[in-house]
Amino acid sequence: MNANQPLAYRMRPKTLEDYVGQEHILGKDKILYRTIQADRLSSIILWGPPGCGKTSLARVISQTTKYKFVVINAVSSGVAEIKRAVEEAGNLLLNPSGKCILFIDEIHRFNKLQQDALLPFVENGTVILIGATTENPYFEVNKALISRSMVFKLNPLTTENIYEVLKKSLTSPEGLGSYNIKIADDTLHTIAEIANGDVRTALNGLEVAVLTTKVNGEGFIEITDQIAADSVQSRKALFDKSGDSHYDNISAFIKSMRGSDPDAAIFYLARAINGGEDPVFLARRIVICASEDVGMANPNALVVATAAMQAVNMIGMPEARIILSEAATYVATSPKSTATYLAIDAALADVAEKDTGEIPMHIRNAPAEGMKDQGYGIGYKYPHDYPGHKVEQQYLPDKMVGTKYYNKDFE
Repeated sequence: MNANQPLAYRMRPKTLEDYVGQEHILGKDKILYRTIQADRLSSIILWGPPGCGKTSLARVISQTTKYKFVVINAVSSGVAEIKRAVEEAGNLLLNPSGKCILFIDEIHRFNKLQQDALLPFVENGTVILIGATTENPYFEVNKALISRSMVFKLNPLTTENIYEVLKKSLTSPEGLGSYNIKIADDTLHTIAEIANGDVRTALNGLEVAVLTTKVNGEGFIEITDQIAADSVQSRKALFDKSGDSHYDNISAFIKSMRGSDPDAAIFYLARAINGGEDPVFLARRIVICASEDVGMANPNALVVATAAMQAVNMIGMPEARIILSEAATYVATSPKSTATYLAIDAALADVAEKDTGEIPMHIRNAPAEGMKDQGYGIGYKYPHDYPGHKVEQQYLPDKMVGTKYYNKDFE
């Protein structure tokens, strides 16, 4: 065991049988498992949060393939490294297969030029690409590369998955097997839960706990709940205000308000605030929801949301959290109506796509002398001259008479 290497590195799986989690793509009947076992892999993109096993899966592939396996990190490499890998792969004396598996970690960090440099080699089969990314590849990776690759979404590991890895690390010669460690299963579960799907965080926390705890009088390193909590510190937040989780979280926030669930709305609001989201941006989302989803069912929701946006802009954090919470709760608990939203969209579609005719002459403006002689404004009935301040007359163009945009049934 190389004690200089972190526990998380030492505990990486070497075979598919050692790999924990991701059964939805690595079950024995799944395509990815079968292609790795048969060494018939085509280009793939592995997409998932930190610590879910993307790099570990690439390492497993490197142990099972007959092809030359080359690793590049997009943070520190560029086009020159790509070309060097391709040249080495094409050297039949050193590499009889004439191709290589090129693993690019953090592939979303490559710019368009760097990603384009891969295309001809992926296209002609010289390179089998394995790209790993924490960002949505459909946003961050060139469409041309996506179209030539299979995209596999890796999920955060479950608490049980992480517990299994932690348990194994306590007895593994490559892990912590050389230490006399005393730790309750409940404490291991606590570490696994705090890690929030990231096995690297859990292993790092366990290693810190072991290495910083003295041997007790009985000859054991005893890891208590308090030591474990101090070592792992706090639950890892799966939120990046500039990444894919930003869009997922704001979508969940809006849909929770729309779905009249104030508790869920407050939860996703808290995630956004904790992740450093711009409070004015959040306030704007509440304003939009107040108009789009509440509408005429409670017009005051727009007043409250707009006032909240102004107050957030004036006051700022941390007090703005209270204003955002009040506005989000008000919108979430209000009755809902899409009547005005549907009405304007339907009218816009008609105006853009149909011959809607001319504005009736009697409701046209006649500011200049002589225009009334042309019929402008003639016959207009002023509603306030009639009982109830309402009078029947035609407002829509002749071609649009009878069209209904605002439907009160949606209230």
